[in-house]
Amino acid sequence: MFKRKFYNYIFPFLLGILMFASNFLNTSLFSFGNHNFTVWFVLSVLCFALGWYINKSLGWRTGGKIVFSLIIAATIISIMVITFFRDYFSANELLTENLILYSLRNVTLGAMTFFGMAISEVLTLEKEMAVIKEKLDVYEIELRDAKKEAELEIREAKIEAKKIVTEAGITAKEIMLKKNKIESELKGFIQAEKELIRKYEDI
Repeated sequence: MFKRKFYNYIFPFLLGILMFASNFLNTSLFSFGNHNFTVWFVLSVLCFALGWYINKSLGWRTGGKIVFSLIIAATIISIMVITFFRDYFSANELLTENLILYSLRNVTLGAMTFFGMAISEVLTLEKEMAVIKEKLDVYEIELRDAKKEAELEIREAKIEAKKIVTEAGITAKEIMLKKNKIESELKGFIQAEKELIRKYEDI
C-alpha cells in the first residue's frame, strides 16, 4: 500500500522537475529559428502525459490541488533563483519582464498538465456514462419483461376469476334446482299424507 502511494506521487515530482528545468532553456520561448519550439512542444506533451497519469493515479480533486500547488511553488522558486542568479539567466537589464516570462513558462506547463487531466477525466466519465447507459438499457428491458409478465399474470388471474364465478353460478343454479325439486317433492308428499288422513277420517 505504501509503495503504491509512493508510486502515485512520482508523477507530480517529475512535473515539478520539468517546470523547474524549463527555467534553464533559452528566454525566447517559441523561436522558429532554432529548436526551442520543438523543445517546448516536447515539454508540453510530457506535461500533458503527466497530467493524464496524475488524474488516473490521484484523481481530479487531489491531483488538481497538487498541480496547482506545484505551479505556485515552481513559480516562486523560479523567481527566487532568477533574482539571486541574474548573471546566469541574463536578467540584469529587464528583470521584471524576465520574471514574468519565466513565470509564464511554469503556468503554461501547468495548464498543459491540467489539460491532460481534463481529457483523462472526460474520457473516464464517458466510459462510466457508457456503462451506466448499458445498465439502464438492461434495466429497461427487464422492466418491460416484468410488465409483460405482470400483464400475463393479471390476464390469467382474470380468466381464473371468471372461471370461478361461472362455476359458482352453475353450482348455485344446481343447488337451487335441487332445493326446488326437494320442495316440490315435499309438497307432493305432504299432499299425499293429507289425502290419506282424509280417507282415514272418512272411514
